[in-house]
Amino acid sequence: MKTVAVLGGGPAGAFAAEQIARQGLRAIVLDEKLAWEKPCGGGVTYKAYNQYQFLRENDTPKRFVHETSLASTGAGSVSLKLDSPLIVYSRMDLNQMLLSRAIAAGAQVEKTRVTGMQRNGEQWDLQTRHGKMTADYCIVATGARNPLRDVGTRLSSNDTMVALGYYVPQQQERIDIQFLPELEGYIWVFPRCGHLSVGICGKGEPASSLRRRLEAYMHEKDLRCDGSTFYSHLLPSLDTPAWQQNRVAGPGWLAVGDAAGLVDPITGEGLYYAIRSADLAVQALFNELRNNEMAAAFYRRLLRRDFANDLELGSRLAKRVFGRTFFGAVPSRMIQLTRRSPRFKSLMQDLFSGTQNYLTLKRRLLTNLNGGLVDMVLSFSFSRLIPRSSTSNE
Repeated sequence: MKTVAVLGGGPAGAFAAEQIARQGLRAIVLDEKLAWEKPCGGGVTYKAYNQYQFLRENDTPKRFVHETSLASTGAGSVSLKLDSPLIVYSRMDLNQMLLSRAIAAGAQVEKTRVTGMQRNGEQWDLQTRHGKMTADYCIVATGARNPLRDVGTRLSSNDTMVALGYYVPQQQERIDIQFLPELEGYIWVFPRCGHLSVGICGKGEPASSLRRRLEAYMHEKDLRCDGSTFYSHLLPSLDTPAWQQNRVAGPGWLAVGDAAGLVDPITGEGLYYAIRSADLAVQALFNELRNNEMAAAFYRRLLRRDFANDLELGSRLAKRVFGRTFFGAVPSRMIQLTRRSPRFKSLMQDLFSGTQNYLTLKRRLLTNLNGGLVDMVLSFSFSRLIPRSSTSNE
C-alpha cells in the first residue's frame, strides 16, 4: 500500500488526508499543533459550502451571518443583507472537525514536527522530532510559515500580508468591514460562537502600525482590548510576478493551501482555496497512479484551470482596488454605489458569496451596469480597474 505523508494538519492537510484515506491509501498527518486558533474571521462562503456540503451540514458550533456592514472614511457605511449567509466558525473548531473526519476515514494523525525531508529514489525519508519514517508521496500543508525550504511556495516580503487581532468577549449579529486610508487591507469584526473575532489584515505595513490602527478602531467602537486574547499570523498575498513562478509541486510532492500561496490577494480568503486545492491535489495524485502521468504537471494544470488564473488577476487588481482613482478612494466609491445602485448591490452580494470571480468581473460591469448616471460613472471608473489583458482569460 502506498503511503502519503501529509505535512500539516490545518484545513488543507486534514481534508487531503481524508480524501486519500477514502481512496484506500495510507495517509499519515504530521503536525506539531494540530487544531489551533487563528486571528482570521473563519468565514465559509456559499461557494465553499455549496460545493462541499459537509462545511454546512455538521454538528460543529458555528454562526450563520445574514448581514454585513461596509464602511470607509469619508463615505460612511452601508448595510448589505446576504442572500446566502456566511458561515462563521472558530478556526480551532473547524480544524478539529476536519481532522476528526480524516481520522474517521482511516487517516493516522501524529502530533509531531517534520524537521527535514530528503528524496531517496522514489520515496521520501522524513525526519520528525520523534524519529524517522518513509513515504511514497508528500502533501505539503505546512502553512505560510513553511520551515521546509525545498518544497512549497517561495514567499518574499512582497508576497505576504499580516493578519492580527483580538478575540473579544462580546456579541453582535452582523459582520463589520472597515476600509482605512492608505491601507492595502481592511479591519473586520466577525461574530463567532461566544466571542467576536476583531482583526486587521494589511500588506506593506509593519505589524506594529497595523495593531495601532486596529486598537484605535476598537476604542472608537467600544470593543475591549484589555483582557482580550491577542493573535497574529502571516498570510500569503502573492504579487503578480510570483504567480507565474509559484512553486506548487515537484517530484513526489504537491503543496496545498497557504503552503502553495493560494489565498485571495484582495480579500485574504484562504479557506475555500485550502479545501479546493487539497481536493485537486488528491485528484492529481490518483491520476498519476492510474495513468502514470506526473502528478506535479497535472496538478498545476488543474489549479490554473480551476482558480489560479483568477487569483493572479486579483493580484493585479489589489493595489488598484485599495488605491485611488479620479473619482476618489475606490472602497468609498464601492460603498456609495452599493447604497445607490441595486445592480451594484447585487454584484457585491455575489462577491461576498464567492460566486463572482475576477476574470468575468469586467464583462459584468460593462454589460450589466450601464443604466442611469450612477451606473455610468460605475462603468467608467470600475471598468478602468480591470486590466485589458484580463479579457483574454474570460
